[in-house]
This record gives sequence, structure tokens and C-alpha cells, in this order.
Amino acid sequence: MPENGKHRRSRTSSLTRGIIAVSTGGAALALPVIGATGAFAAPAQPVAVEKAATSTAVTGKGIAAQKSESATYSVILGDTLAKIAREHSVSGGWKALYEDNQKAVGGNPNLIHPGLKLTVDAKAESKSADKAEKAESKASASSDRAESADRADRSERTSTSIAAEGAPAAEAAPAAEPATYTNDLDGWIKESLAVMAEHGIPGTYEGIHRNIIRESGGNPQAINNWDSNAAAGIPSKGLLQVIDPTFQAYHVDGTSTDSYDPVANITAACNYAADKYGSIDNVDSAY
Repeated sequence: MPENGKHRRSRTSSLTRGIIAVSTGGAALALPVIGATGAFAAPAQPVAVEKAATSTAVTGKGIAAQKSESATYSVILGDTLAKIAREHSVSGGWKALYEDNQKAVGGNPNLIHPGLKLTVDAKAESKSADKAEKAESKASASSDRAESADRADRSERTSTSIAAEGAPAAEAAPAAEPATYTNDLDGWIKESLAVMAEHGIPGTYEGIHRNIIRESGGNPQAINNWDSNAAAGIPSKGLLQVIDPTFQAYHVDGTSTDSYDPVANITAACNYAADKYGSIDNVDSAY
């Protein structure tokens, strides 16, 4: 808010012209005095200056408010947080983007998968808007409030833009510590999703979990010894009941070659489902 000008009350004496001169920030205002025979109109110039300053302040706040707008971005194959932050000039780089979307991304910023929805620049832009408003407020203490506030706002926008453009070049995504997963169904699915993300294999936690419960009840040692595959000597095995030829054809590098291994079984099955049905999410029965 602009600082209030200090008013000095001048001594008054008997006036024959019926007016008092009061100092208001350097502008002389003519005001009527009780008992005076006539009233004189105050000069219009100070009022016009005050209106101009108010108009500029409102405009500056409007600019700051516009900066708080955010957008939703859908992750595609090959994306990383650093790449998204760079392409969308996110102030604060990938770290700010991860902070804003940590609930959606999870505990590992390197693990994002196609289709994940991210909010871009929600908090970072809000901080920039707050800085712009503070800079504008400080500048308004000057007698030339309108010009100073505009100059401060332009300077703030320029600094923010330069910082956003330079951030990706100055910092790269850190080498994340190896993720740890629990040795249970939840941990196996999450580890499989991480491997799938690295290889561009689509699928969600819900889709994988739903099919596992139907196929094996969550038992990684499950085997089907009664259907036609079993009769042919290639029984379905593991969490997602994959026969050996399918497991070998769709095995994902970096996972175990044991078809009973939970992570290897899930990723091979999801790789197969992606090839045949588009995604494990599209499978709702035996496949």
C-alpha cells in the first residue's frame, strides 16, 4: 500500500477571503471555511494524479494475478521432469515441478509414466506473482508511484524469465538413490511399473492388480495344471499366469529369467498385453 503523506497543520488567523491553504503532498487545495461567504473548487490536478496511480496499481496487481494461473500436462513416452520443466519454462526447474506434483508422482522423481497428469507452474508461478506484488508495493513509496511500480514489475518479470530459461542448463536431474520396494504384492507391482516406465510399456497399478487377483490371487508360485496349456506341457505360471514361450518372447531386459519371479512375471505379461491389447488395463478376462 502507498505510504500516507505527512500533513502539517498551519496556523490559522483571521481570514477575510474565507479559505485555508493545506499542504497535501506538495499540492495546494482550496477548501471552504465555515462562515465563509463562498466556496471555491479544489484544483483538479492532484485528483487526476491520484487516479492515475491507483489505476496503475490495479493493473500491476492484475499482472501478478495472471501469473498464478496453472496448466495440466499429460506425460508422454520419453518425458522426464527436467525435460517438461525446460519445455514449459518452469521457475525453479524440475525440483519445483516435482514439489508441486509429488503426490501424483510418488517418492521417486525419476519414475513418471505415460498418461500421468501434472500441474505445471502452479506454485512456482504463484511465488513469482507474490514477488511482483511486493516489488510493486515498495516502489509505490516514491512520488512517481506509477512509473516506479511499472519499472519494478518489468524488472521482476525479466529476472523470473531469465532464471526459468537458465535453470535447466544449470542443473540436471540428480542421480536418484536406488528405490527400495517391499517384498509383497504392492512392492512387486510398484517395482514392475518402474521397469515398465523405463521401457515405455503402458499400464497402471489398478490394471495390474485387478488382473493378478483374478489370475493367481496374488500367489507368485501359482501354476495351472489342468487347462489346455498344461495338457500341452506348458502350464501357466506366476502372478499373471504366463506360459514359458510367452514369458521368453516378451521377457524384459533387467528382470529375472525365472518366470516365477514376481517382477519378471508382471513385466513380461504387461509387455505381452501391450502388444496384443494395447495395455494390461484393457484385459478383463483370460488372455
